[in-house]
Amino acid sequence: MFFSKKKRKIDDLDMNNIPKHIAFIMDGNGRWAKKRKMPRTYGHHEGTKTIRTLALEANRLGVKAMTVYAFSTENFKREASEVEYIFRLPKEFFNLYLKELMENNVQIRYIGHLEKSPKETQEIINEAVKKTSINNGLILTFAFIYGGRDEIVETTKIICQKYKNNEISLDDITEDYFERHLMTEDLPPVDLMVRSSGEYRLSNFLPWQLAYAEFVFDDTLWPDFDENELHRVIAIYQGRERRFGGVKK
Repeated sequence: MFFSKKKRKIDDLDMNNIPKHIAFIMDGNGRWAKKRKMPRTYGHHEGTKTIRTLALEANRLGVKAMTVYAFSTENFKREASEVEYIFRLPKEFFNLYLKELMENNVQIRYIGHLEKSPKETQEIINEAVKKTSINNGLILTFAFIYGGRDEIVETTKIICQKYKNNEISLDDITEDYFERHLMTEDLPPVDLMVRSSGEYRLSNFLPWQLAYAEFVFDDTLWPDFDENELHRVIAIYQGRERRFGGVKK
């Protein structure tokens, strides 16, 4: 069952079965703000606090990588004022939390088309990537102006160009070879994908990488997703039997 209802706080996680890579679709910021009669931008503002909270707790638990869907290639369809505000959020986020993330050994990365964002946004994110590049704790990756189909198409173009240049043969193109050319090439496979706010779709997020991930679609709106919620979805993950196409003996 993909959907999970609210449960009590969980303190007894199996520390030998912590997912190495958790991916989040951060949904519900707008609805969270609307419930409070606030503009959608306020929900996005509060949602950045959740990223910081979960990154620090995931790092403490020993999660190796956390990827968050910050802005999709389709999000340009939103109101211009909302898009402009989202592009300002990285400056706000890193001004507030980069020092703390550095102190906790968190490394910042991004996947997607950062070059399509305003110059100031590019500079802020690139500076955070540079400053944290020596850290070897949790890898916090922002999927920013990212689309899964676009990633697969771009990867295909890269490999086709190599074939055209006679750098590889058709037999060289395997699943492993293809995966090494994705934007997530040096991240561990996604073990757990969580979407907040009760929606039941992937919205073009990491379609290749989620092939064998466990899915949890949760009712909690993103700004309300705290450490206890993280523990709860990890406990759900730990209750699953992962066979990767095989049969348990």
